[in-house]
Amino acid sequence: MNKQELIAQIQQKKSFLCIGLDVDLAKIPTHLLAEKDPIFEFNKQLIDATHHLTVAYKPNIAFYEAYGLKGWQSLEKTIHYLNTNYPEIFTIADAKRGDIGNTSTMYAKAFFEDLNFDSVTVAPYMGSDSVEPFLAFQNKITILLALTSNKGGLDFQGLKIKNNELYKEVLKTALTWKNSENLMFVVGATKAEYFSEIRKIVPNHFLLVPGVGAQGGNLQDVCNYGLNKDCGLLINSSRGIIYAGNDENFAKSAQNEALKLQQQMEVILTKKSQG
Repeated sequence: MNKQELIAQIQQKKSFLCIGLDVDLAKIPTHLLAEKDPIFEFNKQLIDATHHLTVAYKPNIAFYEAYGLKGWQSLEKTIHYLNTNYPEIFTIADAKRGDIGNTSTMYAKAFFEDLNFDSVTVAPYMGSDSVEPFLAFQNKITILLALTSNKGGLDFQGLKIKNNELYKEVLKTALTWKNSENLMFVVGATKAEYFSEIRKIVPNHFLLVPGVGAQGGNLQDVCNYGLNKDCGLLINSSRGIIYAGNDENFAKSAQNEALKLQQQMEVILTKKSQG
């Protein structure tokens, strides 16, 4: 999927919602534990209930790796189900990879070729030769960690380098890398006041924004500072949607929560289009 196809989905669905599929067997409805593959069954029902309200799904890979081979098989089945039944949906492997060149190439092959994700999250700490192997894949997006929403995010990201915070230097430097047009950036919703500064550096790139909902981020604040002419935002909500219910109607409960966010997004997009 390319950027224009993603923009078309946003316009069609009047949504820039991304749903995080962070599956914890201790939190899913207990009746699903009797299924042969409870993780996949949980995901499948969530996807079927919410696909018309969202433009992206983001499985956090750690939540699958934690269950070993069975967890990885559940991930494979989930991405295959999405690509087969809802190919218009943008898929994000939230893997936060990043290593020396040859290793990064293999990480990229795993997510882009074997699993056929549209994008993968990558850590920038090791620099250009750890990120450019991801960027080399055509029609694939590399989502670089820039300013994260966790409590310790500013321990390093906020340090002053060359009279600039480190996260700003990351953004500026990343734009010089080969195929940088294939970049998106992670910017946490709990730091909404930073978005205007970030938009000065990357006015045209998409930002993946975690932290709305359970982590306390405010959708309206993020949009006030972060929207661009193409929308330019993917707002992720994980726990607030997927664990909205814990009984046999859990998928409907998730749908209701996703609908609330989609309706807010529709209002925001309508106001923006009206000037």
